[in-house]
Amino acid sequence: MTEPFVLTVRYKDQNKDFNAELRMLGYSYKIAIVVDEVEILFEPDEEKNYRAVVTDATGKEKLPDTALLQAIARELELAFK
Repeated sequence: MTEPFVLTVRYKDQNKDFNAELRMLGYSYKIAIVVDEVEILFEPDEEKNYRAVVTDATGKEKLPDTALLQAIARELELAFK
């Protein structure tokens, strides 16, 4: 089951909108967000902090900026806590 939504993140003094998808996996879930043409899965850890996981890195893509991924994770923590 997937549930799409839009996540707005403040990054470098700009609001950026990302299409996100909540993916239920048994008793857990992951949030898929495409950032700079790379799908990133955000998953909660035991303390409900989110970590980013690159799903299909072949080494050819340029990975998104780490600070942007951290900003997305913070916004997810605020939205889902």
